[in-house]
Amino acid sequence: MTEHQTGPAGRPHRVSVAVYAQDLVLRIGVIHQLRQRPEVELLDDADADRARTSLVIVDSVDDEVIALLQRLQRNAATRTGLVVGTFESAALQRVIECGVAAVLRRAEADQDRLLHLVLALANGEGVLPGDLLGKLLSHVGSLQRSALDPHGLALSTLTAREADMLRLVAEGFDTAEIAQKTSYSERTVKNVLHEITTRLQLRNRAHAVGYALRNGLI
Repeated sequence: MTEHQTGPAGRPHRVSVAVYAQDLVLRIGVIHQLRQRPEVELLDDADADRARTSLVIVDSVDDEVIALLQRLQRNAATRTGLVVGTFESAALQRVIECGVAAVLRRAEADQDRLLHLVLALANGEGVLPGDLLGKLLSHVGSLQRSALDPHGLALSTLTAREADMLRLVAEGFDTAEIAQKTSYSERTVKNVLHEITTRLQLRNRAHAVGYALRNGLI
């Protein structure tokens, strides 16, 4: 991939970076860190789409963050890194599927680590904290095992909570009734069912129930 900008004569090429953040304070903090580094060219919002690297700074991964990551994934000019406050291992597969090539926990995001992340992205490399890398390798291993054992795939595709909610959908209960029966909020029920359909690339709840029944998940 070609770099977009060069520095003044005699200086090496700089890596163009766009910063996205839900919180203005987080955005300003990261920009302040990177602005001090001559290796980096920070782009404003008007030029963000041509950035060689994009940094997404968030507290946690939710549907809004996933939507942003998916939009950035459609931009072939950029590679995306995620700087996140709290990160559940269940979100790892989702963000990788959205094209995220590097993850850094916000508590560790000092100037040197941010620069390392940006340069790694620009060089086509990936960066993951050690514990997340271990979880990713375990996940890949489970997928490889499930390819040889379809029943194992069925067991690992849905969590117990997801399976319980799909069973209730299959029995004809609506969102409010499922929330009452499971003691979760209606929003949580909607989010769980949305997560199932998104992760398994299904069209709607009925499709999810059919898929689960065919594969012995419920």
